[in-house]
Amino acid sequence: MKTTNMTSGNSMKQIVMFFLPLLFGNLFQQVYSLVDSIIVGKGIGDKALAAVGASGTLNFLILGFVVGLTRGFGITFSQSFGKEDSRLLRGYVLAAQYISTIMSVLFTLLCLMTLKSMLEFLKTPSDIFSDAYNYFAVILAGITITVLNNLAITILQSLGDSKTPLSAMIISSITNIILDVFLVMGLHFGVIGAAVATVIAQAVSYIFCRMRINKVPILNDENPKDKSKSPLVFPQFSLCIDLLRIGLPVAFMNSVTAAGGMILQYFVNLMGSAYVAAYSVCMKFAGLFEQFGISVGLSILTFVGQNKGAGKYSRIRIGVRQGLVLSIIVNVPLALIQIVTPEIISKIMISDSVTIGYCAEFMPILGISLFALGGLFVFRYAVQGLGNTMIPMFSGFLEVAMRLGFGFTLGRLSFRGIAISEVSAWIGAFIMLALTYFILMKKN
Repeated sequence: MKTTNMTSGNSMKQIVMFFLPLLFGNLFQQVYSLVDSIIVGKGIGDKALAAVGASGTLNFLILGFVVGLTRGFGITFSQSFGKEDSRLLRGYVLAAQYISTIMSVLFTLLCLMTLKSMLEFLKTPSDIFSDAYNYFAVILAGITITVLNNLAITILQSLGDSKTPLSAMIISSITNIILDVFLVMGLHFGVIGAAVATVIAQAVSYIFCRMRINKVPILNDENPKDKSKSPLVFPQFSLCIDLLRIGLPVAFMNSVTAAGGMILQYFVNLMGSAYVAAYSVCMKFAGLFEQFGISVGLSILTFVGQNKGAGKYSRIRIGVRQGLVLSIIVNVPLALIQIVTPEIISKIMISDSVTIGYCAEFMPILGISLFALGGLFVFRYAVQGLGNTMIPMFSGFLEVAMRLGFGFTLGRLSFRGIAISEVSAWIGAFIMLALTYFILMKKN
């Protein structure tokens, strides 16, 4: 398997070539999610689809935490790879595998014991409570597989390989859809069948990525006569501490950001069903469009991490500037779509003229502020790549505070106020992370 060392060569070309597979993978996952929802809705019914959706917030909170944890681990992988310290890299990978397995097992047990209480706390309707519980219980039972899969993907991306994760995502998504059709529509296993299909698809992705990792020379070139290449069996305690110090803030940031989204949903729910529908449509498009910025940011994360390990700070400055340029370029057409044609794209999902009118109020505000969101991703991942994960975590708390503050003031007055509350979180975090980046780089 080919790795990509980003510490030399044409930086813009490397960032773009790493960005494209990431983008295709993220967009493919969005399309797959839509197809999965259609199969559940058509194969089982609207209540089953609602039951799966009812666990969405918990899914985001819990899985967001574990995905953030493994992504944080990837920072140490990138830096070790850029430093060309194969022994240290293998040590971090081994320690990450131990930590991920142990934490995911403990996480599974804790979540399964409290799942009923969590669903009750979220006021899950009684007519879908049983399906929601059964679906998410299976998802939780497979957390270990999900964590190891995300860790494997992170290892590959940290070494400059974004093509293998793309292939794994496509294979697992196709597997998931086939199993959905077979278990849900064929054997009529209901929501449990849909959950089992998801877990098996994650396992397929993990096996695919693991096979590729086993072919990476820097991770597997072991020589008993050479101490730097001798086999590692047990992780070093100091490396475990390093991983947790870097990874836990990223994990908490993901969960805090997810919780922040619940705040605005609360204010929208008070406005009535038409506003809820409009908000849902706008945020679905926002979730789709932000994948472009996220993909640029993840490219910068690997680029900065590798060059931080190599001590090439001037190259980091060039790469981050190029990342900002790329972010602006990809966001221009997306912003124009939201600003100029909100009614047209809203009609793809809804037909009610009143609801479409609400979308036309909300969506242009998101479009105007999309560049701040793109910059947020670039600076957030750049700061993380430099090894500082605490400030990005605090930026997540700032986003929550901004949504809460503006939600209580502007959000309670109008639907446009809700949109302003959302983008205020983007702008606030963008400013905080940009200042942090420049301060960190000034020290180097």
